[in-house]
Amino acid sequence: MASAGVFRSLRNYNYRVWAAGALVSNVGTWMQRTAQDWLVLTQLTRNNASAVGIVMALQFGPQLLLLPWTGFAADHFNQRKLLMVTQATMGALAIALGLLTVIGLVQLWQVYAFAFVFGCASAFDAPVRQTFVAELVGDTDLSNAVALNSMSFNAARMIGPAAAGLVIASVGTGWAFLLNGASFAAVLASLSLFRVAELRPSLRTHRARGGMLEGFRYVASRPDLVAMLVMLFLIGTFGLNFPIFISTMAVRVFHTDARGYGVLSSFMAAGTVTGALLAARRERARFGSLLTGAAVFGLGCTLAAIAPSYWLFAGALAITGVAALTFTNSSNSLMQLSTEPAMRGRVMALRVAIVLGCTPLGAPIVGWVADHPGPRWSLAVGAASGFAAALVALYAIRRQMHLQHGDGFGEPDPR
Repeated sequence: MASAGVFRSLRNYNYRVWAAGALVSNVGTWMQRTAQDWLVLTQLTRNNASAVGIVMALQFGPQLLLLPWTGFAADHFNQRKLLMVTQATMGALAIALGLLTVIGLVQLWQVYAFAFVFGCASAFDAPVRQTFVAELVGDTDLSNAVALNSMSFNAARMIGPAAAGLVIASVGTGWAFLLNGASFAAVLASLSLFRVAELRPSLRTHRARGGMLEGFRYVASRPDLVAMLVMLFLIGTFGLNFPIFISTMAVRVFHTDARGYGVLSSFMAAGTVTGALLAARRERARFGSLLTGAAVFGLGCTLAAIAPSYWLFAGALAITGVAALTFTNSSNSLMQLSTEPAMRGRVMALRVAIVLGCTPLGAPIVGWVADHPGPRWSLAVGAASGFAAALVALYAIRRQMHLQHGDGFGEPDPR
């Protein structure tokens, strides 16, 4: 019975089709992320973590730059068709970068350019992909579907980096990009196989009011949403820089090769899959989950920073992965379920922009710390972000306890 509860969203045909396509594409995505970091760190530069930080900044910066338009698109356009456009675009970009790399013409500035254009497509894709889950399963199973999406993404995170390490060592970095480009065909196929009549389009698709400015006003009127976004800013800016953390520790501290780097990424992914399974078992997320996730995230980064050996570092990454998933998944479910349907696209666009788009602020800083004081100190920055977010959660919970009326954290907004 517990297993049926954990995987209950898979009883829905459209969600099964979506999950199958997404898993294939997610493996390709993690192969590309691993290969891109390795290409920049070891082939196009001399172990320059700042260059990896710049790539991350260019890839995730559009989440902030395009925020007014991505939120509007998520609330107004046909989400299935918009996803087909964004997924096809990202697949074509991956193939183009792969071809440049395979024939030996790739340069650092080209990786920068591809990262930025890919980031623009992803900026439109991410909020739609997150809110589209509600069209597949409805609000009743939304928390479970979000958790299963996270499980798929992070199961691919176990497979993708390790597979990328094997591909890089065997036939070269460019082939990892090409395989990712091909993997987008799976998502496009799943989107075309939906039973469209069984989708559950919400009010946001047809009667969304106003523009992104109204979304900002809506969030400002909700202290619970503000607290979650502040926590997301702290951890998203300074804590979710794992390409820098893992690559620099692998190369500079433990002196491993591409295979060893991929194994470390897979260990962290194993932790996130565990976190996703725990999230899928819960009927719904609570604000207390954010506090727990943030605090354990800080602890995990601390243990990783002081780990004396490769395998202890890998174990600390697994703990950090559980915490990171608990935190991000809880914020995703809470923000969707407590937001009016007509505002979901804009609120989730703001969430994605903060989680991913604030990387341009944090990645170069974390990269500089890794280059100068050292990789272990960059993990200390991540640990500080987790503990700071936990303090924000404690303040928010204490404030809520002193209120005599209003909405409880983690409860749907009745307005």
